[in-house]
Amino acid sequence: MSGTNAASGAAPCRFAHYFVICGIDTETGLEPDELAGENFEQSPLKRTFKSKVLAHYPENVEWNPFDQDAVNMLCMPKGLSFRTQADSREPQFHSFLITREDGSRTYGFVHTFYEEVTSPQICSAMQTLYQMHQAENPSSATPSSSSSSSSSMDSLASSLDEADSPSSSSCRSAACGGYDASRDTLYVSKALCLITPMPFMHACRRFLSQVHRAVTASLPPPLPLESYVHNILYEVPLPPPGRSLKFHGVYEPIVCQRPGPGELPLADFPLGQTFPLLGVENLVQLFNCTLLEMQILLYSQDYQRLMTVAEGITTLLFPFQWQHVYVPILPASLLHFLDAPVPYLMGLQSKEGTDRSKLELPQEANLCFVDIDNHCIELPEDFPQFPNKPELIQELSEVLLRYGISPVGGAPPTSVPTSTTTLGSVSVSTRHPGLKSQQALRELEDDGRNGNLGGEQLAVLELLQGNATLERLQALAKRTGVRVEALRGVGGEGEAQGGRTAVDEEELRNAKLNVQLREVFASRFTMMFADYEAFVIQSAPDLESWLTNREQMHNFDKASFLSDQPEPYLPFLSHFIETQMFATFIDNKIMSQWEEKEPLLRVFDGRIDKARLYNVRAPSLRSSNYQRCTILKESAQAIEQRLLKIDHTAIHPHLLDMKIGQGKYEQGFFPKLQSDVLSVGPTNNNRWSNRTATAQRRKDRHRQQTEHLTLDNDLKEKYMQEARSLGKNLRQPKLSDLSPAVIAQTNWKFVEGLLKECRMKTKRMLVEKMGREAVELGHGEANITGLEENTLIASLCDLLERIWSHGLQVKQGKSALWSHLLHYQAREETLEQQQAESPVSNGPERRKSESSLGMPSLRESVIQDMRHIQSMGEIKTDVGRARAWIRLSLEKKLLSQHLKRLLSRQALTKKLYKRYAFLRCEEEKEQFLFHLLSLNTVDYFCFTSVFTTIMIPYRAVIIPIKKLSNAMTTSNPWVCVSGELGDSGVRQITKNVLEMTFDCQNLGKLTTVQLGHDNSGLLAKWLVDCVMVRNEITGHTYKFPCGRWLGKGVDDGSLERVLIGELTSPNADEDCGRGCRTPDMQHSPGQTRRASITSMGGRGYKPTSAQIQEAIGEAVNSICKHFHKPEKERGSLTILLCGEVGLVGALELFFHNGFKSARLFQKTVFVWDFVEKAVAYMESADQMGDMQETAEPLGLTCVSLCHYVSAINSSPRNIGKDGKFQLLVCLGARDRLLIQWLPLLVECPVIQRMYEESALLRDRTTVNDLIAVLQTLHDFPITLEASLVKGIDL
Repeated sequence: MSGTNAASGAAPCRFAHYFVICGIDTETGLEPDELAGENFEQSPLKRTFKSKVLAHYPENVEWNPFDQDAVNMLCMPKGLSFRTQADSREPQFHSFLITREDGSRTYGFVHTFYEEVTSPQICSAMQTLYQMHQAENPSSATPSSSSSSSSSMDSLASSLDEADSPSSSSCRSAACGGYDASRDTLYVSKALCLITPMPFMHACRRFLSQVHRAVTASLPPPLPLESYVHNILYEVPLPPPGRSLKFHGVYEPIVCQRPGPGELPLADFPLGQTFPLLGVENLVQLFNCTLLEMQILLYSQDYQRLMTVAEGITTLLFPFQWQHVYVPILPASLLHFLDAPVPYLMGLQSKEGTDRSKLELPQEANLCFVDIDNHCIELPEDFPQFPNKPELIQELSEVLLRYGISPVGGAPPTSVPTSTTTLGSVSVSTRHPGLKSQQALRELEDDGRNGNLGGEQLAVLELLQGNATLERLQALAKRTGVRVEALRGVGGEGEAQGGRTAVDEEELRNAKLNVQLREVFASRFTMMFADYEAFVIQSAPDLESWLTNREQMHNFDKASFLSDQPEPYLPFLSHFIETQMFATFIDNKIMSQWEEKEPLLRVFDGRIDKARLYNVRAPSLRSSNYQRCTILKESAQAIEQRLLKIDHTAIHPHLLDMKIGQGKYEQGFFPKLQSDVLSVGPTNNNRWSNRTATAQRRKDRHRQQTEHLTLDNDLKEKYMQEARSLGKNLRQPKLSDLSPAVIAQTNWKFVEGLLKECRMKTKRMLVEKMGREAVELGHGEANITGLEENTLIASLCDLLERIWSHGLQVKQGKSALWSHLLHYQAREETLEQQQAESPVSNGPERRKSESSLGMPSLRESVIQDMRHIQSMGEIKTDVGRARAWIRLSLEKKLLSQHLKRLLSRQALTKKLYKRYAFLRCEEEKEQFLFHLLSLNTVDYFCFTSVFTTIMIPYRAVIIPIKKLSNAMTTSNPWVCVSGELGDSGVRQITKNVLEMTFDCQNLGKLTTVQLGHDNSGLLAKWLVDCVMVRNEITGHTYKFPCGRWLGKGVDDGSLERVLIGELTSPNADEDCGRGCRTPDMQHSPGQTRRASITSMGGRGYKPTSAQIQEAIGEAVNSICKHFHKPEKERGSLTILLCGEVGLVGALELFFHNGFKSARLFQKTVFVWDFVEKAVAYMESADQMGDMQETAEPLGLTCVSLCHYVSAINSSPRNIGKDGKFQLLVCLGARDRLLIQWLPLLVECPVIQRMYEESALLRDRTTVNDLIAVLQTLHDFPITLEASLVKGIDL
């Protein structure tokens, strides 16, 4: 660090870095501000003219270089504002901040007032402009009935000062926005600004207000203004952490305080104003949107309101920090920045009388619009609520009410605000006239430095010393509203308040309220993330390897973390842990192993450690009970103690070594300050600058030591910046240079950022989804939940909306993607009409005839899917339609193909988008479509599972085994399709057509089909290969294998069968007629189709006893896994029970082993025949009294088995013998009776006649092992689908 410049030597520890004056440059004159896009039809007084930085002191500070354009733009965001004597000229105050590339912030505080224009050139230029305007717009010369201030759009038009406007008839020309140089006085805005490293808003506001009072006062200030500016720039230090500091303004002392190391960081913007502006409920919703990193646009006439709400909401995020574009005041010249396709938090000044509906915003799909002046917010669609929201609102409301503030938005505060709201007026309460004199005496006693006192105290002291300057004192007293008589009673009123003014009391009240409201929010995060450290994955051995591999690493075990949280918190948390602010928080945690902890993280970790000491974790682990903040009182006391007992006092302002004749004073005009005394600080290094220099030297030494241990520092810094900016885009637009080249470069950064985000999102979706499918194949552990999947898809929808809204020519509708699709649809439909014959009507018929049996192919097109979405009455908005269309395309594995088709109409894309738009960058667009194409490798049900109430057309096709005699039937067939969400009811099929379509409410993933006929006519037997059912919207086709006869006296005599379905791959459509399919990946080699045994009478492949036992183990294991998943993600239990590798099939294999099925004359015997004979034996034995000797439980078990078998036999359904055995197994599993029935069947003498000696059922050890395996199912509540138990009365 260079120590050459005394001005910069102690800058990191200085209270203020720059003092700036902005206003009109009399040399360049009136320059219209084209960037602000002003309307030349307006009266010249209402137009925007360029302001300039007239002076800034010092010239430069090394680590905070002065950005002239940015400061000018933010000091006067709408340029210069002109007024006449007829207009309101109340001074205004606003703040701003500049975020640098590395995320650090500099704060600016601006006091804007009106100064008389003395330059004859500018007055005559305004007169000329006004005459030209009158000549062009003669109608505007008639006097307007509206008041002057409401017709004059001031650059800082506060909604508060519109009321006090003069209605005098003498200023007729001015009242209608006119100007006559011979009659009117012209005023122009000027801004005084302090730029500081920390947001000491109240202190800066008071200092600037006093400087302005010194200019407008009838008497000059006690010292030249340079003394006060020099003092605050060079002699007032930042208060040390946990301490308070008093320094001196022109008239009164000013106090500021800084929180200690364990407290919440400094936040001086009054939340006591933010909450009443919006109301607690709206503010909590805005807080939620900020946490979920949506686009947030604040809207108000008052710049300070924009800043107060923006800073208020970001300070509540502790311990997290907003990581994206943050521009609380967006200058008029930067309006194009609302086009940014990234999360942002921006503030936009509303023009008075402008309707919100006229505000054309480039994108609104993911926008939270906050209308501060009207106390309302517009929220994006469909986002999760903050956990325990009602209880949080209740607690916040109670804190506000304790301070007399209404929790309802727009309600006036019940306590009377003090004069801090109007800065032009005197900030001294006249309710305690004796306060001043006590203060003056106390100042003199306390002061051990150089005897300098502020103006009013000095005047009071002179009176007390008997000085003969009574006239000056009276003028001063008259201006401040302090009565001279009251000064004589020096020990009078105000003693109770310890010499503190009403302004001081108000500041203390604000500070206490601020910290208590913030503590309520902070305690929510301390509760929600109390155990976050347990889920941080520390995988890198050192910082270098971590930074180089940052992008490939998983730093946080999201799935385990979510599984540890209470159910009601999951929707919010699953979204929140995907945000950039959470990722940065975890990155900071990991980096804290190797470098100093980030301050917010240090405070947060300290709080968690403290909470652990007082709180045993186990009982509250998964509780979603709301716990109130317990430290509200202590946090307020800490601030109160600091403000009441001042720790440090800065050097008083004093006379500087100025040239004679400088510092001329003219009332109402800000003087030209002497720059040479303000450009450098004091030559002697005082204690605090010395202290920082030592600390800096210590830091430098430490850096040099560690430099050779780790990598080269420049390289490390590069890595650090890259790692920290991972996933982030620009945080702040470049304010200083608005050339087309810079705007193009900014947009190029956006394009790169969007592509990178797309790559990371699709990669994450693939890795998570494939991880889950691998688990279902038996590898590793699942690490994604349906909730998490839904979060990732919602985040993809948001990304596509942002890509489609980047670089729009003209915004149309809230969803840019849907708007593009509608344009495409209109063009395609026009082309369709232009074609001579309509291919739509005869296309499907032609295709149907091509494959008379099997499923006709489904017509796929962008338009077709749009029409499906448009016909869904449940979706009311364009944003909702776009999201539904994305989900549908993703489920059909057509998202990339559809978007490619949409973007292939280049003429349309050129018409809708500017040249720099993402969609017109060919190479990036191709890469983007390629990333989306990779999502086709996994299966999503993101449309079917979300839109559960819509009507869906289904097509069912019955495929018989291809022999003409078997394919024909004279009976009347019917079908009933069931899914996870319900069933279709019985649907009759026209004879020998074998195909039907029907509409019914979304059935979800299909599970079973009941197929049957009424056995009428001569050809009542029917040999069916399979049933195919297709969802005509998503194209999902399910195959339900049968391979059995339906008919009396054939096979097992079944007239209806319950078939279990499986999803076929898209290319299986053509194969379905031939009855072959791609084998399911989940099958293990030993699990063969049970049809090979049951339907073929035992012919063909016979599994070994070991394979049968393995199959049973696998089936039971699958059911156990099913119940260990979260309830919403379990899928179909029916497939696990009755599917090809289900429990029923495995037990059938067990019962078939060694079964004497073939008899004389080849009449097949079924397992059900064995069960019936065993039951008949038990019933006859019971009647003969043999069963009475058996133990009581065994007798009851015997009764239950007989009861269940007779109930199944007496059912009105003709489900056949295998169907009855399936039903018995399912009912036995549901009612936990299987293991009780097995010993009865084994003990029954019938077994010896029907089973060979080597049969598994006759091996006691094997049967006992089977019972032990089935015993594990007793832990789970098995429920059966209605299609399985229909007609069974138990």
